[in-house]
Amino acid sequence: MNLFLRRFLFFAPIFSILASVLTASLFVGQTYACTNLIVTRGASADNSCMITYTADSAGFFGRLAVLEASDGASRPVGGVDVFPEGTKTHKVLGFCGETVVDTFQGIINDCQVAMAETTWEGRQELFNTVGMFKYPQLMTAALQGASTAREAVLLLGKFADEYGYIDEGESISVCDKNEAWIFDICGTGSTEKIENSCVWVALRVPDGEITAHANMARIGVFPKDDPENCVYSDNVESFAIEKGLYDPNSGKPFSFYEAYGNNGVRDKRVCEKRVWSLFRRAAPSLNLSVDYAQGVEGAEPYPWSIKPDHPLTTADVAALMRDHYDGTEFDLSEGVDAGPYGYAMRCRPLYWEVDGKKYAWERPISTQQTCFSIITRSTPDLPDVVGGLVWFGWDDTYTTCYTPIYAASTRVPKSTTIGSISRFDMKSGWWTFNFVANYAYPRYREMIPDVKKVQEELETYFFQLQPAIEKTAVELAKTNSELAVQFLTDYSEMQTEKARDRWEQLANDLIVKFNDGYTRSSDGKYPNVGYPEEWLRRVVKEKGEQFLLPDEENKE
Repeated sequence: MNLFLRRFLFFAPIFSILASVLTASLFVGQTYACTNLIVTRGASADNSCMITYTADSAGFFGRLAVLEASDGASRPVGGVDVFPEGTKTHKVLGFCGETVVDTFQGIINDCQVAMAETTWEGRQELFNTVGMFKYPQLMTAALQGASTAREAVLLLGKFADEYGYIDEGESISVCDKNEAWIFDICGTGSTEKIENSCVWVALRVPDGEITAHANMARIGVFPKDDPENCVYSDNVESFAIEKGLYDPNSGKPFSFYEAYGNNGVRDKRVCEKRVWSLFRRAAPSLNLSVDYAQGVEGAEPYPWSIKPDHPLTTADVAALMRDHYDGTEFDLSEGVDAGPYGYAMRCRPLYWEVDGKKYAWERPISTQQTCFSIITRSTPDLPDVVGGLVWFGWDDTYTTCYTPIYAASTRVPKSTTIGSISRFDMKSGWWTFNFVANYAYPRYREMIPDVKKVQEELETYFFQLQPAIEKTAVELAKTNSELAVQFLTDYSEMQTEKARDRWEQLANDLIVKFNDGYTRSSDGKYPNVGYPEEWLRRVVKEKGEQFLLPDEENKE
């Protein structure tokens, strides 16, 4: 054991407490947060790999940031110097909290390697109390060191094995311009040593298919003799046998999520149902049953990956991430729980109890707890300086607007770096988008069409402009790569600020049009809004006697 590890073990309990406090201050309320969709090259319309990510966490205020590349000097990550002196590292575009810089989490690097994650609790007895890496630092370190998705997957395992993993169960999406993977990891309940303090497995997503994960371990049975498509820790199966989590004499193959994951009915209802909804919308032809997501005993788990009914564009992927189980029996905008105006949100907690019976709200992909969401793009059809792209949107996926931010950017748009969760500021992108969403929620069915109209106008403009912008950047890069980078940086900032400015105008328009319970018409009049008849019937059924007018008012 080297000197660093010996010293670290001495201070491990202190580090553990500090790490928990710091991460808790950044990611408040992580339970059942975040959703990832992975699209391989062959499943996309433009030959690119894409990853989506919703950073869902109540009270989390994030800021975009750039972690510069190293020219060979040592660059510690989260307090751990994982790169030998002289190692050149990659520039990483990512995000952090308001003040806790050490919790920087990488999104994409300058080689188009991208990552995202969803957390699953797993078995509490397997939470480690020693180790150096929580998942944000682990992901960032791998992005700093990797030029391909395969390298990134191997570095995730290497760093977790060597320096210790001290976090809950985690599923990490990884892609580059050619392939995509999922990396599942959890602890081993280690309290004294870093060695063997985690178990992990990584599985490649077949080209031409998509997959998704949402706060449940995603990898089940995996091939142990296919190193091109699957890698795993040496102890991944032996530890499960040792702890009685898997019986090799059962006649069943070893499954990672069966041994280590959270697979209860609650978890399926609020986690796997999001996977089901993504799959059902991307491939309606499969007619996938909701039974597994509903926790029906004996129901078949969803496939590891599926082929979409048609190749997916960026606009298709954005649409998939805007979901309240629309059009299904679980549609959040329908029913008494949606109120008179089709409110498609449900306040936390997810679980509640009345008269001794337990219930759970539906947990959709689109939720008010989202700080921001992204769609990464990595493509072999463009040079790295142009190909790496993040479509970025503040707040709820349903009411956001995705704007292009290139991985090559030397700075991030100003509105993505300012503001505070404790002070309202319309100069902050997060507060601007958050305000519009919150103003629209109470009269959802009436106001959302106005939001969606502006959303569609801006995103259509951005999507249509991309080919011309990228053609220009490619030509610039042929003779002056620095000028190409500056061009893309300026463009990213201009479009992101354009969207924020337009959303501020939208806020003004909504306040003027939907004021005091009325909807102002184009001629300046204020006709009554009223309530849907279905909802009025519910009012009559529950409190009709209170509102009933005298008999003479009810005569023909």
